[in-house]
Amino acid sequence: MAPASSASAHRHDVAVTDLHTTAAQRLRADGQRYTTGRRMLVGMLEAADRPLTIADLLERDRSMAQSSVYRNLAVLERAKVVNRLVTNDEFGRFELAEDLTGHHHHLICSHCGSMADFTISEKLEQSLDQAFAKVAADYGFEADHHRLDLLGVCAACR
Repeated sequence: MAPASSASAHRHDVAVTDLHTTAAQRLRADGQRYTTGRRMLVGMLEAADRPLTIADLLERDRSMAQSSVYRNLAVLERAKVVNRLVTNDEFGRFELAEDLTGHHHHLICSHCGSMADFTISEKLEQSLDQAFAKVAADYGFEADHHRLDLLGVCAACR
């Protein structure tokens, strides 16, 4: 599935050294260490142009044990270094936490479950923020951010 706009544009908001420093700090705050395996996972997610499944991660580095990837992703998720996204295919997909990469949205294929990142113009983002703030206020809800996923059928499934 091709992204609607530059998927990697949001990936460079935090310098790589800052990314690893921040990841290490978040893990320490959670009582965990920034091990080589966790650093490798963060690096793979940073280099990716879309959220990755565990199978995707294992395919990118066949030396990793599946159980270790599961365990390390759970620790990274708890420390707010990665986010887990779920689509209709029941496979969790992982990406770096949005505050590390920049705000973006997802295209999700309702047939195969594939995901692609996309960004929108700042002007459109502000319009969405205003509309969502009004909806939240109408319901007495205090929103702290939004997530926008477009569901449909990717080119490969069409």
